[in-house]
Amino acid sequence: MSRVLNTQVDVEGAFNGYVTPNEDYFDRGGSQPVTSLSNRDHREKRSPPIPLHPRHLPPNVDSLDRMISNARKSRGSKKVGIRDRICCYQWTWFTMTMATGGVSNVLYSIWTPYRADWLWYIGLVFFFFNICLFIMNCVLITMRFVMVPGSFLHSFLDQTESLFIPAVFFHVLTDHGGSTATILINICEYGIPMTGPWLQRVMEWLFWIYIIFSVVASTGMYLVLWSTQAFPIHTMTPVWVFPGYPLLLSAPFASMLIAASTAVSDIPPADGLAIAMCAIAVQGTGFLISFMICAAFLYRLMTQKLPGDTQRPSVFISIGPSGFTVAGLVSLGQQAQIVIPDNFQGSTHSVVILRLLSTIIGLWIWGLSIWFFLVSVGSLTKYVRPDRKMPFQMTWWSFVFPNTALVTATLALATALGSPGLRIAGCVMAAVLIVVWILVFTTMIRCLWNRKLLWPKDLESE
Repeated sequence: MSRVLNTQVDVEGAFNGYVTPNEDYFDRGGSQPVTSLSNRDHREKRSPPIPLHPRHLPPNVDSLDRMISNARKSRGSKKVGIRDRICCYQWTWFTMTMATGGVSNVLYSIWTPYRADWLWYIGLVFFFFNICLFIMNCVLITMRFVMVPGSFLHSFLDQTESLFIPAVFFHVLTDHGGSTATILINICEYGIPMTGPWLQRVMEWLFWIYIIFSVVASTGMYLVLWSTQAFPIHTMTPVWVFPGYPLLLSAPFASMLIAASTAVSDIPPADGLAIAMCAIAVQGTGFLISFMICAAFLYRLMTQKLPGDTQRPSVFISIGPSGFTVAGLVSLGQQAQIVIPDNFQGSTHSVVILRLLSTIIGLWIWGLSIWFFLVSVGSLTKYVRPDRKMPFQMTWWSFVFPNTALVTATLALATALGSPGLRIAGCVMAAVLIVVWILVFTTMIRCLWNRKLLWPKDLESE
């Protein structure tokens, strides 16, 4: 006689063949999600999951708070000072430079059709301010690694912090996508027109270095995560895309390099065709990786609802991959006449075909970015009520940097289609984005002053 299925696990396993663990399962201490149930599993009696006490966990999951507490004890420090606050610095602070560099790129994209001097200078201020922030981040994160022994290795093994490490590569190598990519794009925008061909050649070499580093960093970071971490589906957010973000800046970098070089000397880069084609290949790889991860995020939303308050800003990260891809592909398509030789692929219409194809694909993917934007904004509606507040985290910068991609994509399509309406919409979005940047920055400063950021936790009660 068959046993009565009287638990949710039994029912779901019987009908679906698998079980989706929920947040309650892990909160009760389940260490491994249940992935399948066979008929034999139904007949056997299962013991409940055994909660794991923190002292029973492996050494590599020791929290940063515990490391900071031990470092303070070794110094005999009781009063929290500037040294203790620096010890709390994390990779998530590089999202601030990603956002600031992205705003600088947005201002340049608006300046290009209007040629207003005040836009140029405001963008230049954001560019230099972003460099200062990046240097500050590098110095402070290095000081943390020195003052808190073991925290450097811990940062690669922590489920949350490790995902933000690629933000550094994202900002240093181009100044628009992460911490490595943002500075290089801004150098092309604001540096090449002011210096001349010598910087153009330097940036061409840096482009190839960036491509190599982004591919190696992205692949290596994912391998480290997959080898050392287990990410339950209920914790899934678009932050999982971060290791692939450096790839998503290759096409914007290439398009800006070609555009800036042509504007200065009327001579395209020596390897313009190779730069464009390589950027498209790497950009496509990054977009497809992020697309599959975003598909997993939709599965998480269908089974686990929206993320909690502390993770809610990360929903906006899903906008970035589509936005960066549209901005890069459409811009490269509009420059096809510069890099594509005559009779390319045996056709005299290659330039027209590529420009049309890039615009159509751009519109297609732009629609996906708009959809994710609407979902992300809709996820914040509950915070309109006075009794619901979202605690500040450095992930609040996710309100800014993914949307810089959407704005630049909108402006690129406006140029390709010759649409004044899209251009006005892009300018309005840019104005709102700058207001959001100011609000997030001032909130961050206020939280620093009120000791809500960079403040060690008291672990004496444990």
